[in-house]
Amino acid sequence: MYGDLALKLINEAKRTQNLEILPIYQDEIIRNIVRETKELERTLNFLEEQQKLDSNNRIDQCQLFVSHLCMRRNKRCLLAYERLRSEKLDQLAWENIEPEILNHYESDYFKNYSETLINYKSSFPELDLSGSLEPPKDVFIDVRVLKDAGEIQTEYGVFNLTKDSQFFVRKADVERLIQQGYLQKI
Repeated sequence: MYGDLALKLINEAKRTQNLEILPIYQDEIIRNIVRETKELERTLNFLEEQQKLDSNNRIDQCQLFVSHLCMRRNKRCLLAYERLRSEKLDQLAWENIEPEILNHYESDYFKNYSETLINYKSSFPELDLSGSLEPPKDVFIDVRVLKDAGEIQTEYGVFNLTKDSQFFVRKADVERLIQQGYLQKI
């Protein structure tokens, strides 16, 4: 039935919305939705020709209306899926995380967005634009070192980050290391 594939695509997008990684692009489903939409368009063209000949036929008018709605719904579902993926790519670019599996168009988008983001961030070198917008609940946190990272210089001194050691440090000083996987908040 018309719209079933679009619903399947949206359900897939909803399922993967809260994942940290970006799942594989649903090429086959998208191709089938586009094919279905083109088929609907051909049906619409035929019905519009019929409508010109017999404008009093209520069944054709109803079918014309339903076909228009199905076509619009398919397009909206495709756009919602693409928007969700682009927002996820934007988020990964802000967090400096390289996505694993992308199609050609998404990898181009991610590369261009990352370059634009780097240029934008370089305009404000004194500001950390990748930090959280939420105010911190705790200024200092306990962290455990997951990987050796050497020495880091902070406002409160130098820390030697050796594996399995623990520190009570200012959150702003180690946020980037937590994102990169060197530290874990306890």
